[in-house]
Amino acid sequence: MRLENVWLRYRRRGPWVLREAAVRIGPGEVVVVLGRNGVGKSTLLQVAAGVLRPSRGRVTGRPRHVGWVPERFPADQPFTVEHYLTAMGRVAGLDPAAAGHAVDHWTSRLGLSGFRRVRLPELSKGTAQKVGLAQAMLRPPGLLVLDEPWEGLDAATRDLVPEVIDEVAAAGGSVLVSDHRGEIARLPGARRWTVADGTVTEAAPSAEAALAVVEVGVPAARVDGTVARLRAEGHRILRVRRPARPGVVARDGAEGPPTVTVDPATPPVARAPEATGGTTGGPR
Repeated sequence: MRLENVWLRYRRRGPWVLREAAVRIGPGEVVVVLGRNGVGKSTLLQVAAGVLRPSRGRVTGRPRHVGWVPERFPADQPFTVEHYLTAMGRVAGLDPAAAGHAVDHWTSRLGLSGFRRVRLPELSKGTAQKVGLAQAMLRPPGLLVLDEPWEGLDAATRDLVPEVIDEVAAAGGSVLVSDHRGEIARLPGARRWTVADGTVTEAAPSAEAALAVVEVGVPAARVDGTVARLRAEGHRILRVRRPARPGVVARDGAEGPPTVTVDPATPPVARAPEATGGTTGGPR
């Protein structure tokens, strides 16, 4: 996905909030957006997610399914958690059975099972934020956009956010996340964009040390979890090789369990500098 010469202002003669933004993010990449409050981080994320349209320029290559989590979840809606999430699953294109399964999975994983029959306006800020994250993940997103996702969350859920990010990236999705709390330390392999004075710049990659390649054999059922954990530790996944069946020789001569090829923990190579899946409105 690319932002190509994007400019944005909120009124015709108002100041430019974004000027000449030209950045890209590819499949499997995570980008942390940094900058002081009020410099346009949220505006940039909303443009990327498709919530805002640029005044000038364009966004290309936006994945079809976008998960969008605003900094403040709009909880002033007359629905229970279960009703809201089920309806948002249907909006995302899931059939009733799949929507119900997704709601069960994410309410359980995010500690929302006890709140399913609670109305959204009665939730605390942190619990409402969990609902926002759940609705963004009901259908696996090709692009996940998180605006200050750690705000108001309990410690257990703050630890869960990097896991979710790594799982999306491991499945080939892209992730954009803003941070002004210093939580970037939880995402060691992420690229960094900085917003200042309406412009977006990318931090230069640090010099890389000599690399070694390690191939690790893991049980087939644990491949996805292993990939997510290695990404979380800052390693780059070079490839995942899955034989058709254990014990059957693949075309490259490999047999036995799948292998995951990684290099040591180093920042990813920098790349040159486009939502409806996670909507902020409620079901109608």
